[in-house]
Amino acid sequence: MNAIAQPTRQLVRMRGRSYVAFVFAPVVPIVGWLEEIDATLARSPGFFAGKPVVLDLSEAAIMHLVASLEQRNVRVLGIEGVDPVRLTASMPPLLTGGRSCVLMQNELKKPETKPKPTSLLLENPVRSGQSIVFTEGDVTVLGSVGSGAEIVAGGSIHIYGTLRGRAMAGVNGNSAARIYCQKIEAELLAIDGYYQTAEEIDVALRNRPAQAWLEGDVMRIAPLS
Repeated sequence: MNAIAQPTRQLVRMRGRSYVAFVFAPVVPIVGWLEEIDATLARSPGFFAGKPVVLDLSEAAIMHLVASLEQRNVRVLGIEGVDPVRLTASMPPLLTGGRSCVLMQNELKKPETKPKPTSLLLENPVRSGQSIVFTEGDVTVLGSVGSGAEIVAGGSIHIYGTLRGRAMAGVNGNSAARIYCQKIEAELLAIDGYYQTAEEIDVALRNRPAQAWLEGDVMRIAPLS
């Protein structure tokens, strides 16, 4: 009598993922803070499109804020900085232990003996819809960054082609970070949380090599000589 082979049971495959979310830390008066959100959306209607948002509500009214942001089509992924007893079942979940993450980095065969990379080099263009996040240091793109794409770096950003998408440098609080590109057509530039949208960038800088940096809490953009 032949033995009947038993089917092999497949194990459930689980893989860890890290996702980047905007963290909103509202300030009082809340009405004025919401007006700033409205101003940002008026300049760039798609600025928060498809982006999860975490609310740091250590100093804010919860229900009013969540409802106000939902009216503006801002997706709230979770809430942090608040006592759990203040949250109801209908509110976004409480998030704790948030930290910076790297979504794209060089693979290390022996991470216990080799230092982590402090820069990321991209030899190919960053196409529309791509999001490159490297919070450990500088990001260099040898090609261009397409419209709708974004580069997020803990250090400076160097783009040897045209910058048409978003470039956000110094995301870990590095106010000394800079953004360089050979041709500026950016949708948004940001350094350490301070930003300028396409509408705010001087039209005289368009299609020219440029750099951006911070002076205090003011972003400066100038041609590269």
